[in-house]
Amino acid sequence: MPNRKIWPECPRSRLLHAFLLSGFLAGCAIQSPQIAQKEAPQSIAAQQKAQQAVVKQEPSAPTLKRKIALGRITNETVYGRSLLRDRFDDPLGKQVTDLMSKALTETGAYLVFERPDINRVVAESKFVESKLNLIGVDALIVGSLTEFGRKTVGESGFVSASKRQVAFAKVDIRLVDTTTGHVFFATSGAGEASTEAASTFGFGSRAGYDGTLNDAAIRQAVGDAINRMTAELASRPWETFILKAEGARVFLGGGKSQGVKPGMTFSVFTKGERIKSPQTGAEITLPGQQVAQVRVDALFGEGDLNEGSVASVVSGSIANYKPEAVVVRYEGAPK
Repeated sequence: MPNRKIWPECPRSRLLHAFLLSGFLAGCAIQSPQIAQKEAPQSIAAQQKAQQAVVKQEPSAPTLKRKIALGRITNETVYGRSLLRDRFDDPLGKQVTDLMSKALTETGAYLVFERPDINRVVAESKFVESKLNLIGVDALIVGSLTEFGRKTVGESGFVSASKRQVAFAKVDIRLVDTTTGHVFFATSGAGEASTEAASTFGFGSRAGYDGTLNDAAIRQAVGDAINRMTAELASRPWETFILKAEGARVFLGGGKSQGVKPGMTFSVFTKGERIKSPQTGAEITLPGQQVAQVRVDALFGEGDLNEGSVASVVSGSIANYKPEAVVVRYEGAPK
């Protein structure tokens, strides 16, 4: 039998095999990094920046804060309902209301007044024995959460898999004229938030239940609806009223925080006559007549509710009119 020469294994070959094996195993264990929570269609920061754009810029026109009362916001979806809760126990509706109140205040374009918890305010005023002076508002916001839910989507391959959790929400709101009960504007806001996890050969992140997605989606929907509402109200005329008139000197409502500046010129109009329309049965206000122009000379007061302006009459006269019979309107800078 011929002798077979057994060649000794080369140390370099052994090292090469170990290197290739460790590289292959490391490649199998490579995992896709977990994707951070994303917000759609716009981030919360972008929405807040858009809402405060009017306040932060130097406007040529005043940005009068509208007096808004936040009414009931209910949950009209099946989410969060059970036989143990009645229609007054609505935690999701209360959450939407709180988020909307916060978002309205952060815009800097509204004076927000409490209505859902008004009974608590009344009780507190009685407790401290003080008179509650409720202020009338320009509009009342009512609405509901009409769509809300979660879903899980994913993809599976030969060596990898991904899983994405998605929460979505839709809010419908209406603006109601508090003097007539007429709904003069309605809009919707939608929001979506998601998080994703991936794995390769069983290695990778695990996608557990993320409850914060619900809050992010609702916050997105609320912000979207308020942006639309703000754009609508911004297109309406800026008006204020005369607090008191002393000869040629006039005190106006609205000051620094509302965008009023010395040198601005305002027109004074008589309040139009209100007549009942035979067609609709509703009252219609006829156009008033311009009687004077006033120029802002100085500002006074501190805070949104007690600021004012001192103006002087530059043309026309308001001597024959009571302050409650006229309205002051800004018509732009003189050309």
